[in-house]
Amino acid sequence: MTAAAPAVAVDAGSRYLRVARADSDGPPLLVDLPGTVPGEGLPTPDRVRGDRAAALAAACAAYRAHCGPPGRLVAVVPHGEHPPPAAETGEPPPQLLGVPHAVLALLRHAGTPPLSPVLVCDLGGAGVSLARCLLTGGTWAVSGPPRHAPLPGGYGAAFDRAVLDGAGLTADDPEVLRLLALARAESGRRTEVALDRMVARPDRAERLADTVVHEVAGREITAGVVHRAFARLTEGLDRVLADAGPDRMPVVAVGGAARSATLVRHLADRLGLPVPLPDGTDPALAPVFGAALVAAGRVDAADRYPHAVAVRVHRTVGGLPRDEELVISPPGTLAPGGATVFAETGGERIRLGAAPAEGGTGREVQLLVRGAGTRGGVSATAVTVSAAAGDRFHVGVRVTTDGTAHLVLHPLAPEAPAPHRHAAEPAAQEIPLGALPADPAP
Repeated sequence: MTAAAPAVAVDAGSRYLRVARADSDGPPLLVDLPGTVPGEGLPTPDRVRGDRAAALAAACAAYRAHCGPPGRLVAVVPHGEHPPPAAETGEPPPQLLGVPHAVLALLRHAGTPPLSPVLVCDLGGAGVSLARCLLTGGTWAVSGPPRHAPLPGGYGAAFDRAVLDGAGLTADDPEVLRLLALARAESGRRTEVALDRMVARPDRAERLADTVVHEVAGREITAGVVHRAFARLTEGLDRVLADAGPDRMPVVAVGGAARSATLVRHLADRLGLPVPLPDGTDPALAPVFGAALVAAGRVDAADRYPHAVAVRVHRTVGGLPRDEELVISPPGTLAPGGATVFAETGGERIRLGAAPAEGGTGREVQLLVRGAGTRGGVSATAVTVSAAAGDRFHVGVRVTTDGTAHLVLHPLAPEAPAPHRHAAEPAAQEIPLGALPADPAP
């Protein structure tokens, strides 16, 4: 009997392509592909850097060439980032999983007691983001996040560029970036000690500035260079914290920059000590390891929206007008990046009219969110739907991986003579609604 193809997870980052597996037992591990930087992954090729769909295709191609086609595929997506349509990879479309859900899956699998609400701070190569996560009915509702992704290159890349510029090296050479990663792996502790001392005692920083912490491509990198570049990280993090204005609550720090104990202390000074990752997990690998556990079926993603989504509709009953709430999506149905969920009854989609308001060309539609145990929905947003008199629709909702909900109005095809019965249906109308509330309590 042929063994089933393994389930894998991919985190196609701006600096590294990380592919991980989690077999039936044991911890998740990076797949060792040719050219992998130990503890990091494959350096992201220049041709796909900044294009997440193309980077995902490159990661899948590298895995397929070395290991054969994967089975189930889960792709990590930074929360707050709306990925472009997936490039053709030859595999079934991946399940998309946001960083917060992937990290929380890792914690739940390790038996870490769930803390709610909790913040997931992603200090990644492309950007820094802060997502507020609320556990409801066994699933996580994620709101936000404030995000800072400087150009060119991104958040972590801005730090690398400053370090390499300070040493007189080019930041656009993949080989130089690879050597920088190797140097950090070898001398990370020495660098952190010097940086920590310079941050803690600015009056003594000048004495340590000329200390050589590592060497890259024949050039010495000093503590002073690293210290000056460190401001790129703290300034970006402070910008996100200021935008979020969060209360102090538990926080989980992940991403490559979260390896810096000095930066994590900077975060702790503002929000409190971060929740420890299980078994000393490398924070840069936490998202792909959590996604690998989900891919292997060892933990649920818990990424369904936990509340019911409804619209307020107007009906005439017994000759009298009446407002009602029509549930489109029951609790625990909507998944980020998943299919549109349509309002149904008895397994059939409900047909609704969206006749224009008197004297206008559109009609206001109120979207409601109903928490468990509540009798009525709380208004989440209102949108204007353009429609002609007599237009009828199937109405649905979908949520993209960046957390944005969309009201989907799929028009019913008009009746046509028999020879033309299978003509193309009219295109659906999609209206962005913004993020659904994590807590719909009035």
